[in-house]
Amino acid sequence: MDVPDRHPRGHSTRAALVAAARALFTERGYSGVGTEEVVEHAGVTRGALYHHFRDKRDLFRAVFQQMEGEIVNEILARISDADTQDPLEALGIGIRTFLNVCEDPRMTQVGLIDAPSVLGWAEWRQIGADHGLALIVEALRGAKDAGLLRGVEVAPLAHLLLAALGEAAMYIANAKDRAAARREMETALFTLLER
Repeated sequence: MDVPDRHPRGHSTRAALVAAARALFTERGYSGVGTEEVVEHAGVTRGALYHHFRDKRDLFRAVFQQMEGEIVNEILARISDADTQDPLEALGIGIRTFLNVCEDPRMTQVGLIDAPSVLGWAEWRQIGADHGLALIVEALRGAKDAGLLRGVEVAPLAHLLLAALGEAAMYIANAKDRAAARREMETALFTLLER
């Protein structure tokens, strides 16, 4: 007798929960959403929620990680579309793409407004580093290998750039005019990089 494969159903239930939570969190923020609402929007039971996630915070973490992964994929796609071999140009494309994302209120609500308080600063930074740091290291290592960076180690510079991007993101997210703040931060970041 064959035992039915329950994994596809489990994956689809988990995906439905993450999608429902993401839609609600981006619309009203973490504190404005209850788990009852999430399961109703996902079309699943409360038991299914707690089968896949420890609690609402764990579900939020999954949403945030999914969004961070999408940002990295968007950056990689833009760099690939540019078809450049210049590591500094690739880094510039990555920075501009990231800054564009920072203007999106849906992304800023979850990633910049809620995530630091819901997950705590250390975990928020770690998830950001897990997704973005490798891209920065790769670009800087390529620049160093090409002789464009001299007298500096890649790892500390990558961490400083990641921190600068995090501050730029917070500046944009909290600005009354996000488009103007994004332009200001692009100018400041590229001035810093050129020096």
